[in-house]
Amino acid sequence: MIKLIAIFLSLLLVFGWGRPVMAQPQLSITQEQLKQGDELANQAFAATNQGDFATAEMYWTQIIEQFPTNAGAWSNRGNSRVSQNKLQAALGDYNKAIELAPNVTDPYLNRGAALEGLGKWEEAIADYNHVLELDPNDAMAYNNRGNAKAGLGKWEDAIADYKKSNDIAPNFAFSRANYALALYETGQIDQAIRQMRNIVRKYPQFADMRAALTAAYWIKGEQGEAESNWVAAYGLDPRYKDINWVTNIRRWPPSMVIALDKFLKLQ
Repeated sequence: MIKLIAIFLSLLLVFGWGRPVMAQPQLSITQEQLKQGDELANQAFAATNQGDFATAEMYWTQIIEQFPTNAGAWSNRGNSRVSQNKLQAALGDYNKAIELAPNVTDPYLNRGAALEGLGKWEEAIADYNHVLELDPNDAMAYNNRGNAKAGLGKWEDAIADYKKSNDIAPNFAFSRANYALALYETGQIDQAIRQMRNIVRKYPQFADMRAALTAAYWIKGEQGEAESNWVAAYGLDPRYKDINWVTNIRRWPPSMVIALDKFLKLQ
């Protein structure tokens, strides 16, 4: 399944990250019902992979009607609703998933991301804190909590969370990217650029860091480097040309947004 971390309400879907939500067992289910449920779930996943979140939501609703105590179905429907920006409706689904499976981390992570989308940073942080009580080594929770702290403007605290996430999961590329962006926001420009370059070296098709390097190099006066990274970034994901999307959906730090905006205005 595809689920959301950090505020990345759409980015996670783009990059295809996620892990399954644990299902809640249900009594008195026939083999025929289980088979039908599996078929509906496969159709829901296929619709999600195609970006058809409304259809995915429909399939999860059908599953919930048949298996109302399945926490995974509620959480997955919440994900499909978040992807349509139905944040309040998604919160209801996550609340139900948590009621059914209070010791499973994924619904808390997903609910936290939806709360971030509503600008409820402190409530999101509370969910991530609870995840870390359940699993102190959850790299996603540290990354997400860093994003929520960034939403509050607590950049040093965010950096600490991103670094912890990176220590736990060195290959978690988005956490490394968030760390680099936060370094830039706190004036650690050279270190930030070095981090961005290392990420691009390992993941050359990572549009987010290509766009970040575009902005950072442009401000440094390195026009050639900026232009070459922009060609790659725009080719991979043209949304980076939309400064509103970068600001409010991807939620880059203010200094990075300003830097990219200066580049775009001269294009």
